[in-house]
Formats: sequence, C-alpha cells, structure tokens
Amino acid sequence: MNVHEYQAKALFRSFGVAVPEGRLATTPAEAEQAARALAAPVVVVKAQVHAGGRGKAGGVKLAKSPAEAKQLASEILGMTLVSHQTGPEGKLVRRVYVEAGCEIARELYLAILLDRAAEKLAVIASTEGGMDIEEVAARTPEKLLTVHVDPNAGLHSFQVRRVAAALGLAGESARRLDAFLGGLYRLFVETDASLVEINPLVVTKAGELLALDGKLNFDDNALYRHADVRELRDPDEEDPRERAAKEIDLAYVGLDGDIGCMVNGAGLAMATLDMIQVCGGRPANFLDAGGGADQEKVKEAFKLILRDEKVRAILVNIFGGIVRCDLIAEGVVAAAQELGVRVPLVVRLQGTHAAEGRSILAGSGLDITPAETLREAGERAVAAARGAGA
Repeated sequence: MNVHEYQAKALFRSFGVAVPEGRLATTPAEAEQAARALAAPVVVVKAQVHAGGRGKAGGVKLAKSPAEAKQLASEILGMTLVSHQTGPEGKLVRRVYVEAGCEIARELYLAILLDRAAEKLAVIASTEGGMDIEEVAARTPEKLLTVHVDPNAGLHSFQVRRVAAALGLAGESARRLDAFLGGLYRLFVETDASLVEINPLVVTKAGELLALDGKLNFDDNALYRHADVRELRDPDEEDPRERAAKEIDLAYVGLDGDIGCMVNGAGLAMATLDMIQVCGGRPANFLDAGGGADQEKVKEAFKLILRDEKVRAILVNIFGGIVRCDLIAEGVVAAAQELGVRVPLVVRLQGTHAAEGRSILAGSGLDITPAETLREAGERAVAAARGAGA
C-alpha cells in the first residue's frame, strides 16, 4: 500500500525525522491560507498523487506569496499529471501540499528497503539526490552505497557512520544523521513498511537535515496489525479493478497488454505471463484466483478481466492441486454464459480431474479453445488475440 507525500511526512515527524512545515489544501483558497499560515518567504505547492516525477510534469512549483500559491494551486488542482511513473493516462490531482521553502546546500538520497535475496534490510544512500535513482544506478552505480542491516541486531552506530561518510556529512550534520536515520529505521520496522525513500534528503545552509520529499510503501499482508496505516489508504489512487479484486480476495494487477489471464497460483501466473511474452503477445493482467477458487470466484475473475476494454482474448490456465479442474470448468462455462463472453477463450486444465474438466468444456457448446501444454496455451492465446484484433 502506498501513501501520499503529506501522509508520509506526518509519519516521519512522529518518528523524529525532520521535515519542513507544510499544510494540505484541496482548493486554491485553502492553498492561499496555508501559505499565509506558514509565513515563509517561499512556499512550494506540490501535487499529491501516488507517483514520482511530479516536478518534471509540472506538479511542483514555487510561490513567493500567498496569492501566487493560490494561483499555482488553481493550475495544479484538477490537472491530469503525466510522468514516467503514471503511464500515459496520468493521474488526476485532487489535493496539493503547501510546504515552507528552505535554503538548500546539498541534495542527497536515502532509502531503506527489504532485500529479499540477502534476507536483510538495506539502507541505500547516494550523493546524487534529486535525480531518478534508477538512472543513477544504471549510469554511475559507484555513487550508490548499500549497507545491509540484520533485523535481529538492528541498526548500529558504525553503520550510520558509514552512511554519513558516503554522503560526505561531517560535524553537526553527521551527528544529526544518527537520530534521523534511526527514526527512519524505527518507522520502517514498527509500521511493517516495505520501502522508505527520501529523494531528496537536503542539507540546509544551516546544516540541518530535512526530508524534502517522502515515499512510503507498506506490506499489505501486515496491514491487519496497523489500523492507523490502513486509514491512510486513498482508493482514488488505486486501479478500480485492483480495488475490486481486494474486496473479493483475488490477487490482481492490471497490465498494458490485450490477453486477459486467469490462473491459480502466483508462480504459475508469472510463468503464464512470461510464456505469453515469449509467444509474442502481451498480457493484460496478473490474476491469481488462488488454490481455493470456486465457481463464484471464477465468475468474479472474468468480470475483472472483462472490465479492461483492451482485452481481445482470455487465457485460463489452471493446475488442479487443491482445486478440482472439473469445478473450474463448470465455473468457466457458467461465467461465459452468464456474462456473455464474446472474446476468444483459451483454457488449459492440468491436474486433479483435468479430463473431466476438459469434457465439460467440450460439451458446453461454447467456442473454447483447449490447450495441453503451457507453450500451446500461450501460442493459441496470442493467435486468438491477433485474430480478434484483425
């Protein structure tokens, strides 16, 4: 789960991580009032959407007066912000964050994330703050420092000193990093975050450390432990299909292709997406119906897939382990009939009661293309999508 910058900074503040003072606004008048309350020579008006690259997309602007803050807010609110992270469809800006400006001496990068390969937390730091960190990693990887922290041992002072040295911090700024990074680490652990990122972390001319931006991601599987974090969820920022999938306990992620996929099991689902790509097609979604898929879940899965107008074919790939293939086949037939599925349908059934499931599909009278192997399923789904788009 992601949160907005203003929400991330409120959490930063609660853990002792220094941030500039700011106010949320949903109207130009509120932005003007916020700028006046901050009483800073310069304020920054920032679009609040779940995406990076806001500055380059015109979503972050400086104002030198409350009146200018009002004018800029009127331009940003209601705009469709398009950045490299939003995709071409962009995101509608519904609120802005008005923040006091500061005198910046240096811009740095600091993040904490889970390194699954190392089975540790990774503190990542760079002197190249304010830039796309992916670009820094690709072009100048030597400018990135990674310090692995054993979660059983916690963050140690010598590790903080390593980060300070890599960032070129000395004296009071280096001492401040101890409390700053310590607060970030506690936030990460205590809220079950999966990513804490500050880009840029600025050193002011007075030597202060401030989180000028903030990005927080949380582990969805741990949200049951954090009612306060769950309340920060913004449904307007989520794909409506993904939101609907969560409500019925389906794992769904929308993609940009034209072949809808319904699979049971995350590993098989990923393999199915890969096979579609290998066969020259593009998947429209990741959808894991789970090991306990039944007729109702199959119907709901079809509904989700068909909400995507780009879908030209559907591939159902089921391995019957816990779930029985004949029950899935009944669900596929019932859903196709009830929903009036008009796009080509390719179905692969393997495992428990697979033969019975194939018989049900064959006798349904529906135009369903069977497949035996994963490659055959991928090839037939790609061919069906191309035929439907011709």
